[in-house]
Amino acid sequence: MKHDEVISQLTLEQKASLMSGKSTWETQDIEELVPSLFLSDGPHGLRKQLGESDHLGLNESVPATCFPTAATLANSWDEQIVYEVGTCLGEEAKANDVQVILGPGLNIKKNPKGGRNFEYYSEDPYLAGKMAAASIRGIQKNGTIASPKHFAVNNQEYRRMASDSIVDQRAFRELYTTNFEIAVREGNAKSIMTSYNLINGVYANENRDLLYKILREEWGFDGFVVTDWGGDNNHVEGVKNGSNLAMPGQGKNGPLEIIEAVNNGQLTEYILDERVDELLDVIFQSTATEEKSDSIDWETHHQVAKEAAMHSAVLLKNENVLPLNKEQKVAVIGDFAQKPRYQGAGSSIVNSKNLENTLDCLSNYPLNVTGFAQGYQRDGKANQGMIDEAVGLAEKNEIVLLYAGLTENLESEGMDRSSMEIPDNQQQLLKELAKTNAKIVIILAAGSAIEMPWINQADAILHGYLPGEAGASAMLEVICGNYNPSGKLNETYPESYEDVPFGEEFPEENRYAYYKDSLFVGYRYYDTAQKKTLFPFGYGLSYTSFNYQDLQVQRDGVKVTLTNIGDISGEEVVQMYVGCSQSPLLRPKKELKGFKKVQLAPKESKTVFIPFDDKTFRYYDTKQQKWEIESNTYEIFIGSHSQDVRLKDSIAISGTNTVKLSNVPEHYFNGELSLVTLQDFEQLYGKEVPKNDNDTKVIAELNRTAIIADLKNAKNPCARGVYHVLNSLLKKSQKKGEPDLNLLFIYNMPFRTMAKMTNGMVNMSMVDHILTMVNGHFFKGCYRLVKEYFKNQKQQKVRLV
Repeated sequence: MKHDEVISQLTLEQKASLMSGKSTWETQDIEELVPSLFLSDGPHGLRKQLGESDHLGLNESVPATCFPTAATLANSWDEQIVYEVGTCLGEEAKANDVQVILGPGLNIKKNPKGGRNFEYYSEDPYLAGKMAAASIRGIQKNGTIASPKHFAVNNQEYRRMASDSIVDQRAFRELYTTNFEIAVREGNAKSIMTSYNLINGVYANENRDLLYKILREEWGFDGFVVTDWGGDNNHVEGVKNGSNLAMPGQGKNGPLEIIEAVNNGQLTEYILDERVDELLDVIFQSTATEEKSDSIDWETHHQVAKEAAMHSAVLLKNENVLPLNKEQKVAVIGDFAQKPRYQGAGSSIVNSKNLENTLDCLSNYPLNVTGFAQGYQRDGKANQGMIDEAVGLAEKNEIVLLYAGLTENLESEGMDRSSMEIPDNQQQLLKELAKTNAKIVIILAAGSAIEMPWINQADAILHGYLPGEAGASAMLEVICGNYNPSGKLNETYPESYEDVPFGEEFPEENRYAYYKDSLFVGYRYYDTAQKKTLFPFGYGLSYTSFNYQDLQVQRDGVKVTLTNIGDISGEEVVQMYVGCSQSPLLRPKKELKGFKKVQLAPKESKTVFIPFDDKTFRYYDTKQQKWEIESNTYEIFIGSHSQDVRLKDSIAISGTNTVKLSNVPEHYFNGELSLVTLQDFEQLYGKEVPKNDNDTKVIAELNRTAIIADLKNAKNPCARGVYHVLNSLLKKSQKKGEPDLNLLFIYNMPFRTMAKMTNGMVNMSMVDHILTMVNGHFFKGCYRLVKEYFKNQKQQKVRLV
């Protein structure tokens, strides 16, 4: 071990204490031997809280630069921009004496209604991994530690702390962990956060295959593994199988569990020493041993946020309207213009230092703006007076800049979206505005894909996603033509949610979430099934045009000549997809395997080289349990998006011979996912899957892993009453347009989490006694609970460190 000298000076009690937090955000320190780390949320801006701490962003945090969210940054397809944002995050962390930034988030966007899609990069693991690696390199430039999350297969918010993701091995390795592999290997992440959920029956934080065989042995990870907050299901099993740190602090209960496990032989002290050594190695390299850095250069960071937002804006539609000229009379309409929608909600929420709004920025741009109308209420309620005012203003102008999209209450940590639509009152406003003679330019703000049945009512659509604190001026730069939009979608926009495979099963409300789509997530499905989309993966327009020619496929990569055939400078993302149509294996039609963003002056040409890497031709062999390359001829597709292939060629690659597996149903090969049954999935999975009990009216015996929402089926009528009160409060908060994040967290929280999130006030025995009460033995449970409470209070006074 690297730190034998320090470990030899630690008592068993001290080593056990290092395996869980000292407080909500701090790790345990050992006087004169081990400093403490301060961890903070911060995927797109630091969230170091002031005063009382919580995990949901409810209490105020220090001012910080709010950068574009991950979903926004991924639209840039620009690793340098993401790296610069990461560098700024690291600088702000060090200035605030924060050692670990809990991010970036890079889970795969399996379903467009995922509540935290705004916080994740892409539906594609290659793009997500590359963006995350760039962010990590930037964050860690000054010694700050990045902690990519949530590892792994965490794709819904409902029941997120107790859901079991049932996924086949090829999808698990090729989709849901390849993103993390790239982040770890190319970003050299010094920490990683496990997800709440189980994966094929084993909690991610207790999964030895995931945390040791894959993460450490295969990928060479040399950092520490931290739980998500309250995600420590079984503390001893977590430590035994590769988890180094349970957060937040659990009082004395966490350390005492480890001490007892060592003393009774359940956990060897050697394994505990390994976990301590892995954690110490990062602590001693961190900024915890350094002085705080100088003050923050807020102006520079704000400019980086603006540049990132500009490079990430996606022009979805443009019927010769944009860019605008200064002679045109312009009306600005929409509540988002005065109060921007610029970030998500939940643990990532940032107290923005220099937040812009469009109305304040307009005077800096050559636009002939004649007036502003709010247009709609943010809470979604209809207001005909606002519509009439907006229509009246539009009738006096040539152009309407309509600021619209998803409001804060529609996408947040803790809940999945109920639909893909923007609020109805915004749609009604657009319908009436479209009846005027004004050209309608929609500036969208939303963290993920939306339906657009109203698209023909708009003359241009500029999508800024959630662009951060400088989003207002960034969008105006594009609108005025000061910057030529270059963003490309990181995800597919289906024409309708009905086109999303197994959409009716999302989010899965029962314990087992079946990943029946296997490899066919996002464009991998739509392209294979030849399903029409609203906007394909990788799509985005420019104010200029590009020509692709002279494709050369070489042994180490491809070359293509790209020419800007327009009259203004612009950037294009050249995308390389690889397919193998003759393969006997189950494969999507094509998969992203490389990309390059290129800037060109008018009429300029450049030769673009995109290299092959170790992921270009590989697949995961489930029988051999290792990566292989199939001997075959591979198609190389070069294009502007997944359905716009400009050039195509092929290359023969030597590898291993493969045969068609009999356990793969034909529906999968044809991309006919609508025909896939649970029995088909079991055939692909290789064995029978555990079944959900779909009878929601059955009175159940609840256990530690049951979530609070399961109280609706509790034996104790008082417990069922608690559920109805909680559910009523939750519905009221959502109806007001202000979802209560605390209630959402509690609603999806397993009973065991009471012992993980209360800093020792509740121990696991107390949880068991509460469950005894819930399960119909109220007085027996109540007596034991009171008795255990006083015992636990004494336990918290034990000195360990």
